[in-house]
Amino acid sequence: MADTPIPLEVRHITKRFGNAEVLKGLSLKAHKGDVITLIGASGSGKSTFLRCMNLLEQPDEGEVIVHGEEIRFKQTRHGREPADWKQVVRMRAKLSMVFQSFNLWAHMTLLENVIEAPVHVLGKPKKQAITHARQLLERVGLAAHADYYPAQMSGGQQQRGAIARALAMDPEVMLFDEPTSALDPELVGDVLKVMRDLAKEGRTMIVVTHEMAFARDVSSQVIYLHQGRIEEAGPPEQVLNNPHSERLKQFLTPKH
Repeated sequence: MADTPIPLEVRHITKRFGNAEVLKGLSLKAHKGDVITLIGASGSGKSTFLRCMNLLEQPDEGEVIVHGEEIRFKQTRHGREPADWKQVVRMRAKLSMVFQSFNLWAHMTLLENVIEAPVHVLGKPKKQAITHARQLLERVGLAAHADYYPAQMSGGQQQRGAIARALAMDPEVMLFDEPTSALDPELVGDVLKVMRDLAKEGRTMIVVTHEMAFARDVSSQVIYLHQGRIEEAGPPEQVLNNPHSERLKQFLTPKH
């Protein structure tokens, strides 16, 4: 039996904005069921690295391989870009992103938000998509909110709705970009509970987060970024409880 391709691998990702090199040759492998958390100070490159994985940012160098398929790039006078956008659309269907600012469509109800991509990107029959969406909303504790518009929901409810929307694509990998940082503190727990449940189910996840307890409890691997480089990486008990890097020790020291 052939080995199943790993869900996501990125190699030697470099990204520049003007003359500033913000990512300096980063690599990562997410095997099935891995929960990889990216930690580091603001400006260390965490979100940019995450956005390069699904090509919301175009890496200037490096490879992106989704489920064994390498994204093809070409050089243009504007820089490097994908050679085939259809390939990117197909690949993005396997990598669902949950953003810091929820990004639900304001003119659609929660249910409409969740069925939009399965119907229009995956070509699912609407009735089937609605049934699946209602199951997902039940799972994230929002069954009663299916007909609400985003403006009628709290930030935490919107973020849980955004997770349901991401799950509706049945992705290979879920990418989370600081999913709790825009929330009031009392709403963070509900979102983290949903994410903990997904980790228990064996979902493959890559999470940019400041929530160290979540990183400690749920991660299979923690990666600490500093100034666009991976300064330290490994299992949470080593990286968070027994760090080698002086910078990481400082980063983890509570600020008073």
